[in-house]
Amino acid sequence: MKNPEVTARTPSNLTERTIFGEVLDWMLAPLLFLWPISIAATYYLSQNIADMPYDEILGGRLGEIVFSVQRGEAGLASLPSDGLLPSRNEGATTTWYRVVRGDGKHLGGRVELPASPAHHWRADDAGEIVFRNTEFDRLRLRVAQMLLATEDKERDAWVLVEVAESQEKRVQLANNIVATVIVPQFFLIPLALALVGLGLKKGLGSLGHLRETLGGRDVADFSPIPGRSVPEEVEPLVDSFNVMLRRMKRNGDSQRRFIADAAHQIRTPLTGLKMQAQLAARESDPAAIQSALRHIAASVDRATRLSQQLLTLARTESGEIAHQQFEKLDLDTLLRECIEDWVMHALDREIDLGYDPHGDGWVVGNAMLLRELVNNLIDNALRYTPAGGAVTCRVLQNGEFMVLEIEDNGIGVTPEQAELVFERFYRVDDAHSQGSGLGLAIVREIATLHSAYAALRPNPRGKGAVARVVFPSWEDPVADQETEQSYPQEAGLAT
Repeated sequence: MKNPEVTARTPSNLTERTIFGEVLDWMLAPLLFLWPISIAATYYLSQNIADMPYDEILGGRLGEIVFSVQRGEAGLASLPSDGLLPSRNEGATTTWYRVVRGDGKHLGGRVELPASPAHHWRADDAGEIVFRNTEFDRLRLRVAQMLLATEDKERDAWVLVEVAESQEKRVQLANNIVATVIVPQFFLIPLALALVGLGLKKGLGSLGHLRETLGGRDVADFSPIPGRSVPEEVEPLVDSFNVMLRRMKRNGDSQRRFIADAAHQIRTPLTGLKMQAQLAARESDPAAIQSALRHIAASVDRATRLSQQLLTLARTESGEIAHQQFEKLDLDTLLRECIEDWVMHALDREIDLGYDPHGDGWVVGNAMLLRELVNNLIDNALRYTPAGGAVTCRVLQNGEFMVLEIEDNGIGVTPEQAELVFERFYRVDDAHSQGSGLGLAIVREIATLHSAYAALRPNPRGKGAVARVVFPSWEDPVADQETEQSYPQEAGLAT
């Protein structure tokens, strides 16, 4: 069956942005920002390019005037008196000249041309061609000038020669250059965007295929997504999704096993309860009825305890209470308070329930969960210890770790059973005890939530077993380590 939440999605109800749109937006925004800058830069460069050939010609005309000035009166006499230089070719711009001395005396040319003030003349510029822009008679002019000066002459005797021409031809050339560069962009940019859009659509086609693959999956299909057909940039996403699928598959398998095992385990006390009720209904002897009622009460207690353990295990595995507030706790004090609740039960079973005080044993954890952990360990030890036996509880400091230890001299466990006892509904004595087989499974789940490690080993002192839970101490919490691999060796659990 396909996932209805996926197949129901249509383009009309998708409001989130697409990768295609995001890429195009991030391409268009810089392009629209840079395009005016490109036009301005092109216009500026085109003006410089247009000035180069015209400046070279203008400098040549300036050299002719300088040569005439250097010839003296004869040379000046040969120059046009109106300051207008003859054109060299048809269509050339109008060219004027002017010669002025440092004392302000006009020596020749167009007197109206705006000249540089004499106080701006510098001896370092002598003999060099200097270009500048100015305006004259509503025309924009390009002026080439040269200062004729020597150190042995006074500033009043210096001579400035200027040649000016209209910038009309320069502007036309610059505009032609700009048009040659800019106009094709109006066709190339839309074409480039169309090609980019086509390339993006083609490149993102694999994502569409991936979406169709996921949309067509059965809701119970947790098989990994093949990563060979997706782009390299999407592979980390696919890998993470596959990790999530594996986790979901494990959770689903665990829930199915849990439901099957729980149904079987709950059926047992309910069947016994029904049987005892039927026996009590048929009995007329008050003593027999009282005995049946006591068995009914015991069956109700077992069913109640089993349901509580099932609920605790389900909530712990699902993470429902995993994020409740953790706080600094004294593990030794918590252990002593739990032992006080079990003293009368131990006396009824003629078991010596002991406590070895340690002092402070600070850890970080959830008080409710840690009480459940300790109660399950004590209950398990008392349940598998015969009358006349002993159970000893203690908290030990082991380097950077706090070790909770419950020792008994009961039936014990074999090395092969040491890991099996943490499986759900597994019991060492093959169902001869009254337990449900969930206590140690809950212990391990709670330990994992606290970055701790729980283990059950044969008692090194002889008969019985020792349950140990190793916690990171409050002074040096280790929240991100793989506790199953690091804690056993460091805290001496492998006995």
